Amino acid sequence: MIVTLTWKSSLKGFKSYIMLERSLSANSVGAYVHDVEKLVQFLEFKQINLSPAQLELQHLRDFIAWVNELGMSPRTQARVISGIKAFYKYLLLENLTEVDPTALIDSPKLGRKLPDVLSLEEINQLIEAIDLSSAEGERNRAILETLYGSGLRVSELINLRISCLYLEIGFIKIIGKGDKERLVPIGSVATKFIQLYRSTVRNHVDIKPGNDDILFLNRRGSKLTRVMIFTIIKRLAKEIGLKKSISPHTFRHSFATHLIEGGADLRAVQEMLGHESITTTEIYTHLDRDFLRSAIIQFHPRSKKKG
Repeated sequence: MIVTLTWKSSLKGFKSYIMLERSLSANSVGAYVHDVEKLVQFLEFKQINLSPAQLELQHLRDFIAWVNELGMSPRTQARVISGIKAFYKYLLLENLTEVDPTALIDSPKLGRKLPDVLSLEEINQLIEAIDLSSAEGERNRAILETLYGSGLRVSELINLRISCLYLEIGFIKIIGKGDKERLVPIGSVATKFIQLYRSTVRNHVDIKPGNDDILFLNRRGSKLTRVMIFTIIKRLAKEIGLKKSISPHTFRHSFATHLIEGGADLRAVQEMLGHESITTTEIYTHLDRDFLRSAIIQFHPRSKKKG
């Protein structure tokens, strides 16, 4: 029985157990099941074909490292691990497994501390604090919307080229680490302010030679520096009295965290982030681009249509 136990059947039994035996609310039941489904997604992504009873401690440690790399907040990581622990407690009670691989997993043991994650309200406050009466203000709004709307690294942002914008179909092409290219979905809000910046500000800048294709420019017509992006964000944080320690990378972590916590598929988010550890994984060559775009439209807070 242990060998033939499947994730589908065990998840069905787990759901019934926590509904009937523990009398949990529908939201709590859904959250528990969703947490275990994240583990199943990881196993499918890594092509690990093991039943729940065959899973070992190292697989769970690899899973935790994986979601940590994605940018999942510590609070969410702790909840996911709690859900998996409850799942294995059920399997033990039902004699569906003889070993609990979660027994030695702390809740959670995160390794390196993740940067602060901004709430959607804090991101809105930062963007609303931008002085749009200046040319730099229109540019800075487009910058922040792009950082949060696509989860870019700061180096990817300052090197973003106009020739890599495919806004009519909702994508931008990014040259990431190791000169690896990836197509990243970009939401309608970021698209709107990129187009506004280009039409009202950038086309009036005296562009220096060699910078014609660079999207974001300083007032002298040259490419922005990493330091300049840090400075823009630090000034806005100070203006709204934000106590968190933030940087351009904070927007990348917030992008990933908000998508994951909203229910986006982990593989889609990891593809968008372009992590080095997964860009050579063959499964991503088969992912449909419309699927990636639908993930950001459905789950990104600033891509949802307002009624």
